[in-house]
Amino acid sequence: MDEIGTSSRPVSAANVTLSEGSASAVTWSAIIAGAAATAAFSLILLTLGSGLGLASISPWAPPGENATRFGFAAVIWICVTQILTSGLGGYLAGRLRKRWISLHVDETYFRDTAHGFLSWAVATLVTAALLTSAISGLFHTGTQVVAAGSNAGIGTTSIERGNAAAAGNAWPIGYFVDSLFRQPAASAVTGSVTQSESRANDEVLHIFLNSVAYGDRLSADDSRYVGQLVARRTGLSQDAAQARVDTTYALLQQKLYDLKAAAKDAAEKARKAAVYAPLWLFVSLLMGAFSASLMATFGGRQRDL
Repeated sequence: MDEIGTSSRPVSAANVTLSEGSASAVTWSAIIAGAAATAAFSLILLTLGSGLGLASISPWAPPGENATRFGFAAVIWICVTQILTSGLGGYLAGRLRKRWISLHVDETYFRDTAHGFLSWAVATLVTAALLTSAISGLFHTGTQVVAAGSNAGIGTTSIERGNAAAAGNAWPIGYFVDSLFRQPAASAVTGSVTQSESRANDEVLHIFLNSVAYGDRLSADDSRYVGQLVARRTGLSQDAAQARVDTTYALLQQKLYDLKAAAKDAAEKARKAAVYAPLWLFVSLLMGAFSASLMATFGGRQRDL
């Protein structure tokens, strides 16, 4: 009896050691299943979020208000999506893993947490690999939009000063040059624009572009000369024509300044959005990793019941 009793204890310890050594600490099938569930559920929720976000945009609301509302909603929805989908994947990874026999509670807790984290990591890497081209296209498009917004207000000042025909068709400088030669209603005449009048328009465009391209004021000689052209065309006195020239040029400068300010404001908003987007994505990924790890412990605990 003593021999049997003493021999039975080493055999039991060996069996426990053998069962722990032969059982793998990682159940990859459960991890892959959790990752697949995470990716599929993410696709469903992101599609739903896109539909809800577009539905919340009003065509009658100011564009800035729509952008702010949509951006805030997108951040919240991405965080919620990461928590829900990663939690589901982590729970499945913990619930579907193999049963570990005679393990310490702390070791079981660590393995379940690792299963949830690995499930989240696999789903994140697969999703990132599949969406690399789409994300690259999105950033490329955003860069083009920012560049276009930065150049929106200064396109007229970058026109070659020798190409007056192109400058005349550009807004707003073409509009202001045309306004210089408006005749009073009492002295308005009908008929087509002669070649000399067209040449005068081109000459004024050259003069304006020479100064407005660098934000300078019209020189006294240029202002006097353009005033003579306006007086000759419209029948105004020299003083009235020169006053019109100065006023029109000041309005042109103010308009270009407003366009540049609007373009800079749009570029600054786009820059902030480009900065905040990765930061919030980082926060959402951390939330997803935590949710997956936590829910895996719940799934593993129910698996061992």
